[in-house]
Amino acid sequence: MANRRRVAALAMALILALCGASRAEKYGGVLRVYLFDSPGTMSIHEEVTIATLAPMMGVFNNLVTFDPKVPQTSLESIVPDLAVSWSWDESRTRLTFQLRQGVRWHDGKPFTARDVKCTWDMLLGRSAEKMRINPRKAWYRDLEEISVDSEFAATFHLKRPQPSFPVLLAAGFSPVYPCHVPEAQMRQNPVGTGPYRFGEFRRNELIRVVRNPTYWKPERPFLDGIDWTIIKNQSTGSLAFVAGRVDMTSPYYFQPPILRDTQRQAPAAICELVPANNQRNVIVNRSAPPFDNPDIRRAVALTLDRRAFIETLTQGEADIGGALLAPPAGIWGMPPATMRQLPGYDPDVAKNRTEARAIMQRLGFGPDKRLRLKVSARDNAAYRDPAVLLIDQLREIYIDAELEPIDTAMWYPKVNRKDYAIGLNLTGNGVDDPDQAFYENYACGSESNYDGYCSPEIDTLIDAQSREADPEKRKRLVWDIESRLAQDVARPVLFHSKSGTCWQPYVKGYVQMVNSEYNGLRMEDVWLDR
Repeated sequence: MANRRRVAALAMALILALCGASRAEKYGGVLRVYLFDSPGTMSIHEEVTIATLAPMMGVFNNLVTFDPKVPQTSLESIVPDLAVSWSWDESRTRLTFQLRQGVRWHDGKPFTARDVKCTWDMLLGRSAEKMRINPRKAWYRDLEEISVDSEFAATFHLKRPQPSFPVLLAAGFSPVYPCHVPEAQMRQNPVGTGPYRFGEFRRNELIRVVRNPTYWKPERPFLDGIDWTIIKNQSTGSLAFVAGRVDMTSPYYFQPPILRDTQRQAPAAICELVPANNQRNVIVNRSAPPFDNPDIRRAVALTLDRRAFIETLTQGEADIGGALLAPPAGIWGMPPATMRQLPGYDPDVAKNRTEARAIMQRLGFGPDKRLRLKVSARDNAAYRDPAVLLIDQLREIYIDAELEPIDTAMWYPKVNRKDYAIGLNLTGNGVDDPDQAFYENYACGSESNYDGYCSPEIDTLIDAQSREADPEKRKRLVWDIESRLAQDVARPVLFHSKSGTCWQPYVKGYVQMVNSEYNGLRMEDVWLDR
């Protein structure tokens, strides 16, 4: 009897402890976040910048999503969202989703399988609603069609097996859009099903979202809303945080020097530096002189001193890699020892530049005849600072360049129409998976293939790795593609950055992803302990 009483007492204590844990989370308050830039629109599907994704991710839901409490995103960390379950057929070419019932859009209309079909028909370019740009269309080259099986069931029909297809659907860049809201409205006044409703967007000032009182998760979100204050200067943003005017810095934006300086000035703050799965790289317009000449492209690749970029810009806190995020944070990236064998990756920079200058001299350039051009870069520090270093390194091979800063609203349209000669670019991979990185950035005809690289042979290899279900065999295919891209000077990667965020200790429930800055930003689990 006494033993049973002890067991009962322990059980009650556990129940009380669990209840106490749930009560620890507080409702109310507005989270104040500084945002590094003013985006062109609010439409996630038409943008490639975290300046849109970060404030808008909480307005939407996906079919599936990555568990926000698991820092490394992968196929294994995918959890239900608007879909409650999913299953493949025997051929592994049909993926069927059973959908959550009772979900409503923010304007009160019901969510159904038709919205799923409308969203991906739009991404495939098959709907009456046309997008100004369609950065993710290349993700879905293998998608044949989407069928509505019932009001709450939809099937994705693939042309061939693609084991990692759910990873693409789980990405922050893959929200479900409503059929009944025109795309023009989604750019300025989006309607979603998420924990927050769109409030307002004052360009260069503020983006505001507010709590959705009818969210299908009745216990979420905890916050009354989030105010994203746009501050384009990093130092000003840091000072705003230190002075207590914001509760969190722009997610994944601070490079190591300013993150450490912010931590020094606000020692009680939580500041975390993580590999965010974005890379600085060089894009060249391969379709116009002078970079239609493969020899000049090779010379540019050989002059790059990656270690100088890393030491100068990140205090050594970055990784050298290729198209995929370097390990161990990255699941698919090529090992460093293998990477060093690729053209331009030899750490002997002097030897590389000797070869590069010989190439330029054969083409008629030298100390007395220099190639003059502009280096285009988006007008914020993440692009400008490495662009200045790039200009300095180009001088070593008889190229005199000047910086051409481009406003964010104009940057993506400019590079998309190939209106540049050479540029310093930041590529943020929406998920840590080869299908996304290769199809979006290197496949023939992709809208995000800014330098116009196109190799049918590489496209065939990309399809082959995408079909492969064995992870180790797939890695070997991926590394072969990485090697060939480096040999072809396809968007030379300078470094994979580590960047970070600072937040006040009273901000609870926030987890940074270690291999994709474009996920984990819905903020429905974040609360304020004050």
